[in-house]
Amino acid sequence: MHGDYGPDVLAGDWRAAGRTAVPKVAVERDLVVELADSGFVGAVVRVEGRLVHLEDRKGRVRTFPLGPGYLIDGSPVELVRAAAAPAGRQRTASGSFAVEQQRARVARGSRIWVEGRHDAELVERVWGDDLRVEGVVVEYLAGVDLLEAGIREFEPGPGRRIGVLVDHLVPGSKESRIADAVARGPHGSSVLVVGHPYVDVWQAVKPARVGLEAWPEIPRNVEWKAGICRALGWPARDQADIARAWQRILGTVRSYADLEPVFLGRVEQLIDFVTE
Repeated sequence: MHGDYGPDVLAGDWRAAGRTAVPKVAVERDLVVELADSGFVGAVVRVEGRLVHLEDRKGRVRTFPLGPGYLIDGSPVELVRAAAAPAGRQRTASGSFAVEQQRARVARGSRIWVEGRHDAELVERVWGDDLRVEGVVVEYLAGVDLLEAGIREFEPGPGRRIGVLVDHLVPGSKESRIADAVARGPHGSSVLVVGHPYVDVWQAVKPARVGLEAWPEIPRNVEWKAGICRALGWPARDQADIARAWQRILGTVRSYADLEPVFLGRVEQLIDFVTE
């Protein structure tokens, strides 16, 4: 074009003229964002494919597509998946080095027993990868009162050990009396009973993970888990509410760093015992 007329106004990306570039933000857990169109505010709890799950302050989780349409501190952003972890030796949730490209080992004769489903799910969350490599199966009892009968049925011995994790194992408790009886019994050398001081395994999760400075004291005449839910402002009408509360707590556990050290030590002790 002749110089008297200046540059060609149609040259380049003329459609983008005047637009402001929206920054891309990699999604990570606990990132708080706002939906620009609806005003919904939530923290990232997980990402699945092209969907991000956001939890609001009342614990409600909603799912939205990644991409534009979000605000952070009032500024528009585009949410994108976080970059893949750099190559190199990875660690499991328990802090140990991950074993690459190895199938789960055939189960050993030894077992780890825990008192309930929540205990088993917490152990799986943090030590699951390690236990599959070692071939250790975690099973749960329907209460410590059934421990001695379960041991007699299992018939432990060389190469067939039992490690038992017990809640509220403190001096003078029913649990401590049962543990002492097992240790003095005929299978004492093949069974190790250890425990933590907490009323329930929920307390093994650091209270800061659910926004508390400390787990609240619950009166003895109040069912403990229901009392915890009410203290947190969560529903506690029935077992379904209790189950949902536990899933919210369990969802905050990403690695061993989210658990109390005394609980970590007891589980590691049991794994060592059944894999010797």
